Amino acid sequence: MSKLEQIEKAVAQLDRQELEAFSLWFEEFQAERWDRQIEKDDAESEFDRLTENALTEFRAGKTRSL
Repeated sequence: MSKLEQIEKAVAQLDRQELEAFSLWFEEFQAERWDRQIEKDDAESEFDRLTENALTEFRAGKTRSL
């Protein structure tokens, strides 16, 4: 049984209160990972690269109106 399958099985066995506590923890866990990824991308100038790529395509006429 894979780790994911073990986790799914364990989560399925939680009572309502435990599931709520787990859900809150997991939501905070995901938000923290997202924040770290944004900080990493910012530090590596990833947003600058994406912006420059978008502007290059816009200037080359490779975009369309929404």
